[in-house]
Amino acid sequence: MTAASRTSEAARTIARARSVLIMQVVLIGNAAIMLYPIVVMVFSGFRTTVEIFDTPFALPDFTYIDNYKRIFDESNIVAYFMNSFVVTGSAIALILILGLMAAYAVSRYQFRGATAIYLFFLAGLMLPLKLAIIPLFIQMGAFGLIDTRLGLVLIYVASGLPSAVFILTGFLRTLPSELEEAARIDGASEPRIMFSVMLPLVKPPLVIAAIHNAVPIWNDFFFPLVFIQTDSRKTLPQGLTTFMGEYTTDWGMLFAGLTLATIPITMIYIALSGQFIRGMTQGGLK
Repeated sequence: MTAASRTSEAARTIARARSVLIMQVVLIGNAAIMLYPIVVMVFSGFRTTVEIFDTPFALPDFTYIDNYKRIFDESNIVAYFMNSFVVTGSAIALILILGLMAAYAVSRYQFRGATAIYLFFLAGLMLPLKLAIIPLFIQMGAFGLIDTRLGLVLIYVASGLPSAVFILTGFLRTLPSELEEAARIDGASEPRIMFSVMLPLVKPPLVIAAIHNAVPIWNDFFFPLVFIQTDSRKTLPQGLTTFMGEYTTDWGMLFAGLTLATIPITMIYIALSGQFIRGMTQGGLK
C-alpha cells in the first residue's frame, strides 16, 4: 500500500468517525429533549404545588409521597386503572383477532372484491372517527351503549382495525404460498393454517399493531369524556381530571397520577420492544 492510499484510507476513517460522532450527538440531544418532560413529570409528583412553581428545576424530596397517598385516599384511581385495563385489553384483543382474520383473507385469498375491502379498511386511516361523533353518539344511544365500557371497546375496535389490517396485510403478502400449500396437502383446515402456520410467523407485526393501538387507546381522553358519565366507569385519563378544579389545580397530585398512568404502558413497551424492533426490521428487509 502506497503512502497516498494510506493517507486516503485514514482520511475516510476520520470522516466516518466524525459522521458517527455527529449522529450520536444528535441522537443524544433528541433523547434528552424527549425525556425532559417525563423527568419533570416524575419529579413534580414528589413536590407540593407551591414547590412546583417556586423551584421547578430543583431536585425533589423523594421521601415526600403524600401526593401518592392522597391519590389512593381521595380518588377512585383503582377503579380508573381497572377500567383502563379492561377497555384497552379487550379492544386490543379484538383488534388483533379481527385484524388478523381480515388481513389473512385479503392478502392470501384471490376473490372478487378483495381490493375493494382492503381499500375500505384503508379509508379508515384517512377519516378520523371523531368527525362522526354526533351520529356515533346517536347510534350508541340507540343501542343502549352510552355510559358503558362495552361501548368504548367497540369504538376503539372500529378505530383501530384499519391500521391493524394495513400492517398485517403488508407483512402477510410477503410470506411464501408454499407454506399454505404444504399444510393443505397434510389435510389442515383453513383456520388451522391461519392459527398454527401463519400466526407464529406474524408475531412481530402483531406486536407492532398492538403497540400502535394500545398507546392511543390507553391515553385517550376524548371518547370517555363523551360517552362515560358515571365516575366508577371512567378510564384513567378522564379520572385524572378530578384533580383539576374550577379555580385551582392540585398539580402535585396530578403529576403523581400521570406518573402512575405511564408505568403500565411503559412496562409493556419495554417487555415487547424486542418483538417490536424485530418486526420493524423484518418489514424493512422484506
